[in-house]
Amino acid sequence: MPSSKADYTEQRRCYWDAVAAQLGQGADWGRAYHNRVAEIFRGLVLPRQKVIEIGCATGDLLAALEPSFGVGVDFSEEMIRRGTAKHPELHFIHSDAYEFETDEKFDAIILSDLVNDLWDVQALFGKLGSISAPGTRLIINTYSRLWELPLAVTRRLNLARPILNQNWLTVEDITNFLYLEHFEVVRHWSEILCPLDIPLLGKLLNRFVVKIWPFRHLALTNFIVARPAPRPASAPERLPLVSVVIPARNEEGNIEGIFERVPEMGSGSELVFVEGHSQDNTYTAIEQAIERHPQRRCKLLRQPGEGKGDAVRLGFEEAAGDILMILDADLTVPPEDLPRFYQALVEGKGEFVNGVRLVYPLEEQSMRFLNLAANKFFSIAFSWLLGQPIRDTLCGTKVLWKDQYGLIRDNRSYFGELDPFGDFDLILGAAKLNLKILDMPIRYTERRYGSTNIRRWRHGLLLLRMALVAAMRIKFV
Repeated sequence: MPSSKADYTEQRRCYWDAVAAQLGQGADWGRAYHNRVAEIFRGLVLPRQKVIEIGCATGDLLAALEPSFGVGVDFSEEMIRRGTAKHPELHFIHSDAYEFETDEKFDAIILSDLVNDLWDVQALFGKLGSISAPGTRLIINTYSRLWELPLAVTRRLNLARPILNQNWLTVEDITNFLYLEHFEVVRHWSEILCPLDIPLLGKLLNRFVVKIWPFRHLALTNFIVARPAPRPASAPERLPLVSVVIPARNEEGNIEGIFERVPEMGSGSELVFVEGHSQDNTYTAIEQAIERHPQRRCKLLRQPGEGKGDAVRLGFEEAAGDILMILDADLTVPPEDLPRFYQALVEGKGEFVNGVRLVYPLEEQSMRFLNLAANKFFSIAFSWLLGQPIRDTLCGTKVLWKDQYGLIRDNRSYFGELDPFGDFDLILGAAKLNLKILDMPIRYTERRYGSTNIRRWRHGLLLLRMALVAAMRIKFV
């Protein structure tokens, strides 16, 4: 083992130059593994983003992500030479990982099978802060320590190329290094049980079995998604405008309370009412309330489609705010709590703030037993499916930045148009973008006017369908 960083780096540089010189010769036993890794990364990084990969080798993984601007960094001159010839659309930097220079900020930073090979993991993580923006995602995959002995055996049998001494870091080790350099882990999970190209069996093991206990503990590689940790920010030049979107169907008796109770936040609160085919005088009540409150910034829309999800999408499209909030017109979520959502978002504690009704005791008539049981079931199911804690999937109040919603909207086709509520459309979209989802506990109160529009059994079946979509589009990909 080299005793200095310089010797350590030079040894590895020579090793990877030799590996590069032998590429294309003999059987490629690692092809199935690398193809699966690339497939997973394609599910984590949207096409046409600005992406940098540190330790890129010949750039095959980076090219597979179809970046709008892709930068590969590697200290092996031979790897860079081959990568430049193979992928002329990418930008390559021949440099040590600790020393490369760029003025760019990237949407995604990729470290694939790199951290176990580094002399100083913390130093590299510290450098990555300079190329990160608040929305940057650092995505790492690294061998599980459980595979240290099996991989050593395969190399002795010439089924894999020999490697130099490794760090063999655990997820906890990497999480701690990230924390020390102001990164926050969004989620982590295990992948790949079968690194060989075995028809049918390989796909079954790598897409499904590896996600299930206890088999996930046998996985070959760990994936970690992290973001720059929020830091105290100076006062902004302009406070954000907040748009509170209020779907309203048969809510005539609650309208005046909305005007009286929704507080002004940021540079102001815009009330965006979306009236949806009411059988009472909801639309007229909103018109009259707008006239009585000329000081409030308001919009009134008639919903052309059906369902709350359709109403929310219309309201979001017409909203002028930098921050988008949903408030159910039944006022079971107290409007006075909305500033807590606002503060958590602008301070960066979460990028998608989700209301939770299941922490505080419920008022006696606020939620029927079967509804409560279903909510708890789906919270457990979706927390497992998404890899982030989701204590309440159906609380009506959700808050996010408008530009983040634009990305969710643009990628909505990935999940389809099954969600009539709008909750899962947003939750699944946020999870797909690897946004930091933050639960915000609220006290859920009894409805004072009207009756619920939820139909337990019909809508329950729809929720099961959404859970299946989440499983096939996020968990078992």
